[in-house]
Amino acid sequence: MEPLDYHAEERSKASFDVEEMKIVWAGSRHAFEISDRAARLVASDPVFRKDNRTMLSRKELFKDTLRKTAHAVKRTIELNLSEEETHTLWFYVDQPAYANLHWGMFIPAIEGQGTEKQKQKWLPMAHNMQIIGCYAQTELGHGSNVQGLETTATFDPQTDEFVIHSPTLTSSKWWPGGLGKVSTHAVVYARLRTDGQDYGVHGFIVQLRSLDDHFPLPGITVGDIGMKFGSGAYNSMDNGLLRFDHVRIPRNQMLMRLSQVTREGKYVQSDVPRQLVYGTMVYVRQIIVSEASCALSRAVCIATRYSAVRRQFGSENGGPETQVINYKTQQSRLFPLLASAYAFRFVGEWMKWLYTDVSKRLQANDFSTLPEVHACAAGLKSITTSATADAIEECRKLCGGHGYLSCSGLPELFAVYIPNCTYEGDNIVMLLQVARFLMKTISRLVSGKMPIGTAAYLGRVEHLMQCHCEVQRAEDWLKHSIILEAFEARSARMSVACAESLSRFSTPEEGFGEISADLVEAAVAHCQLIIVSKFIEKLQQDIPGKGVKTQLENLCNVYALSLLHKHLGDFVSTGCITPKQGALANEQLRSLYSQVRPNAIALVDAFNHTDHYLGSVLGCYDGNVYQKLYEEAWKSPLNDTVVPDGYDEYIRPLLKQHFRTARL
Repeated sequence: MEPLDYHAEERSKASFDVEEMKIVWAGSRHAFEISDRAARLVASDPVFRKDNRTMLSRKELFKDTLRKTAHAVKRTIELNLSEEETHTLWFYVDQPAYANLHWGMFIPAIEGQGTEKQKQKWLPMAHNMQIIGCYAQTELGHGSNVQGLETTATFDPQTDEFVIHSPTLTSSKWWPGGLGKVSTHAVVYARLRTDGQDYGVHGFIVQLRSLDDHFPLPGITVGDIGMKFGSGAYNSMDNGLLRFDHVRIPRNQMLMRLSQVTREGKYVQSDVPRQLVYGTMVYVRQIIVSEASCALSRAVCIATRYSAVRRQFGSENGGPETQVINYKTQQSRLFPLLASAYAFRFVGEWMKWLYTDVSKRLQANDFSTLPEVHACAAGLKSITTSATADAIEECRKLCGGHGYLSCSGLPELFAVYIPNCTYEGDNIVMLLQVARFLMKTISRLVSGKMPIGTAAYLGRVEHLMQCHCEVQRAEDWLKHSIILEAFEARSARMSVACAESLSRFSTPEEGFGEISADLVEAAVAHCQLIIVSKFIEKLQQDIPGKGVKTQLENLCNVYALSLLHKHLGDFVSTGCITPKQGALANEQLRSLYSQVRPNAIALVDAFNHTDHYLGSVLGCYDGNVYQKLYEEAWKSPLNDTVVPDGYDEYIRPLLKQHFRTARL
C-alpha cells in the first residue's frame, strides 16, 4: 500500500518545475547533488538520530555530540569525501559541536595570521585532529570591544617566552565553543606587552590540556560555562571559561604573519599588510549570511506545510473547514518570510563571490574595495540574522499551540539560532559600522570621490534626493526599476539626513552618540537595498525550468513590497513615495500573495529538506501531522509509567485528606 501524501493535492497545483527550482536553490546541479547525497546519508544513519535530543540530560547530550562527531570523522575518512562533501555532511549532522570551531575558527586563524613556518608546524596536526583547537577571544567583561580585552601576554627576554596571564576576573575567557571540555589548544587573544609598552591585542597558540590524559596544564583553569537557552539546541556545545595564572609559552607561538617580537624583545611590524586580517572576518560573516537562509527555510518549510494541513473555521454545510494557509492574515505573515528565505539565499551566494573577489584583491595588495566589502559583511550579517531569528519565532506562532511543542522543531531551532545575533559581532554594533561607512562615503562626495559597489547609488545622490516615484497603478510596483529607485532614494535620503544632523555637533563622536538610533535605521535601509538589488540581479540571469523565473519574480516582489509596507513611514516621511502609492503597493502585495498561494508547498519542497534535517512533526513531507503528533506524545518519559513517580508521596496523601471546607 502506497503511503499517504496529505500534500499531494497541494503539490499538483505547482505551476513550475520543482526539480529545477531545487537546483536554483542549491546554486548549481553539482551543489545540489552533493547536498542531496549528504542529507540522505545522514538521515539513513542511526548514529545521527536526533529526535530524542531535547529529552536528553546535559551530560547525555554532550556525550551524544562526542559520539556523532567521532562518527562523522570516521565516515568522512571511510568515504574519502572531498572538502566540499565533508562540509556538507557536517552541516546535515545539525548538532553544534567542538569541531565547528576547530575547523571554522581555529584553523582559519592560523592560516590567516600564522607565518609559513607556523602553518607547516600546526596545520597538519590540526587537519588530522591530532590537536583540537578553539578560538579564545571573548572575555567575561569584553565582547564587541576587542581592544578592551584584558588578558596579557608579557614577553620575558630572559627565557624567550611569553607569560599569558588573566589579571582580573573579567579577563577570564568566556564563551569559546569547544573550550569547556574538549579543546587541547586555543588561539588566545591577549594584550602583547614587551619592552615596557602595550602593543594591543594579538593572537597566540596556547596548549591547554595534556595530550596524554587530557588534564589541564599547570596554571590553567578551564571548564564549561553552564546551561544555555532552550532544550537541546546549543547545549550540545561545551562553551568554556578559561583563566591563566602566569602560563609560559615559547615566543614562536605568537602568530607572527603581521607582526613579531624579536629574541631581544623588540616589536616589529612585518611587510604583510594588516588589512589581510579582514579576509578571515569577511569569510566567517559570509558563511553566517549563507546559513541564515538555511535556518529560515527550515522554519518556513515547517510553517507552510502545517498551515496547509491545519483547518479551522469556515465550514459550510458540514464540509471541510478552511485551510489556515488560505486566510489572508496567515499569508501576509508567512509569505514574506518565504520570500526572505530565497532573498537571503541569493544574497548569500553573492557574498561568496564577494569574498572570493576581495581575497584575490588582497593577495594583489589591492585594498580599494575593502571598506565597502567590510560594510557589506557587517551589515548583511546583522540584517539576515536578526530577521531570521524573528522569523523563526513568527513561524512558531504561525503554527498555533502545536508550534510550542518541542517535536514541532521550532523551539529548538529558535534556541540554536539566536546566538547568531550576538556572536561574530553584535548586530547593533555591526549596523553602526555600516553607518560610519555611509557617513564617510557621503563626506567624500564633496571632493568628487565616487563610491563603488553596493554604495555606487550614492554617486547619484542629487538625483535621488529629488526624484519622484512614478507609480500610478498597483501593477506599476511590479517594475523592478521603480522598486529599486524607491529603495535607493529611501536609503540615500536617510543617510544624507544623518550626515546633516552630524554636521551640527561639535565633534563627530558626540554626534554619533546622540543620533545612533537614526544611524542604525539608515544602515538598515542600505542593507535592505543590497538584498533587494541582488535578488533583482539574480532574475537577470538565465534561469532554466518551466515557470521557475516567474515564481522567483513573484517572491522578489513580495520581499521588496513587504519591506516597503513594513517601513512605510521611512518611504513616506522622506518623500520617496506618497501615502497613495504606499496603499497601491499594499494592494499589489495582496495580489502577489494570491499568486504565491498555489505554489507555496512546492516552493518549500524546493529547499529539499529531508524529514531528518527538519526535525519536525508539523513539517513532515507527507503531511500526516496528527498521527505523528499522537505517536510522539507517547514517547514522553512521563508516559513510561501509567501512575506517575511521586504519586504515593505527594498525590495520594492529598486525595485521601477530607476537608470540611475548601479555602482558596
